[in-house]
Amino acid sequence: MIAGAVLTNHRLQVPLDHHDDNGETIEIFAREIAAPDGRHRPFLVFLQGGPGQEAPRPAGMLSAPAWLARALMDYRVIMLDQRGTGLSTPYGEPGHDPAADAEWLSHFRADAIVQDAECLREHLGAKTWSLLGQSFGGFCSLHYLCAAPDSLREVFFTGGLPPVGRPVDDVYSATFQRTRRLNHLYHRRFPNDRERLTRLLASCDAGEVRGPDGEPITGRLMRTVGHQLGMDGGAEQIHFLLERDPTTPAFVHDVASMLPFKARNPLYAVIHESSYADGGKTSWSAGRVEPHDFRGDSQLLTAEHIYPWHFEDVAGLRPYRAVVSILAEHPWPRLYDPDVLANVDVPCSAIIYYDDPFVDRQLSEETVDLLPSMRPWLTNEYLHNGLHTGGGHVLDRLIGLARGLL
Repeated sequence: MIAGAVLTNHRLQVPLDHHDDNGETIEIFAREIAAPDGRHRPFLVFLQGGPGQEAPRPAGMLSAPAWLARALMDYRVIMLDQRGTGLSTPYGEPGHDPAADAEWLSHFRADAIVQDAECLREHLGAKTWSLLGQSFGGFCSLHYLCAAPDSLREVFFTGGLPPVGRPVDDVYSATFQRTRRLNHLYHRRFPNDRERLTRLLASCDAGEVRGPDGEPITGRLMRTVGHQLGMDGGAEQIHFLLERDPTTPAFVHDVASMLPFKARNPLYAVIHESSYADGGKTSWSAGRVEPHDFRGDSQLLTAEHIYPWHFEDVAGLRPYRAVVSILAEHPWPRLYDPDVLANVDVPCSAIIYYDDPFVDRQLSEETVDLLPSMRPWLTNEYLHNGLHTGGGHVLDRLIGLARGLL
């Protein structure tokens, strides 16, 4: 724990389907963190990136989120384990009925998470509270502004201001463009890595590179380490990976930690594509709109692009193939209402990363224009994980922007 901090755990039963109060329930877990002299400060809810990722654990100042100390100066922080994650009712092994699993998971998007948060707010007796939405947590925050703006005091977005009303194909097309640019910047910085990458992918295609489970790592799966290009320090991680002999244990360990979609957290892979859908079906959008230069034996690294073959190439994800195929054809409801957003007067601020390959800046800027109370901060100082690498500075500036102090 953080030295001197006061931690309080909260557990709450909520409906699986918030439109059916008499149906199945699940448990939601949240951890409240307060400074010793701040137990009566207003609440700030941290909505984690993902989808399908648990909230950070405050395991001491060296490993606690870098922004937390700044947050505790003004707030009590609520770390919410979004449904299906952490100590909330988990999603683990698939059942024997893929259709039933898919129906269950259709209640795990931003709209349900917001309703869970509203149940928690009422449980805690808070009239209003503030939000800090990181990445997918920003998607949840924007839906919160549409669904329950009167419950919100302030909203801070970090790399998570989603497009409104855009088809999911537009979103994935934009992310490929940004990822192409990051590939170019990477090879300009590390020109010798092009040859190393060529050799590595050839070894993958020959079945010579294997993961910790002994399964071969295909070339197309190896290319997904490009996910790291969207993170501060990620380019360096890829460079150091390519320096290693792919037959060594160190390489096997490092590459396993760098692949974005893996069996350790199947929820992230299974519901990932649906998080971008503001209405309609997703139908494996990334694979359908993938540009020609990314296809086949391309050496372009990919990012947070989910494909059907992930559920073939990753052994631990194979049991989920039928479930995710059903979800890909599920007709998702709209998450955002532009008319509501145009009339929201909740103070908001957002950091938008210039080269973010996950939440495209131009699409985010379109959303900025919908929110009269939004104060944006466009920067190339950070990449998608700027909240964590910039820590207190990023949150401090967002607070100042939302409050009109900057």
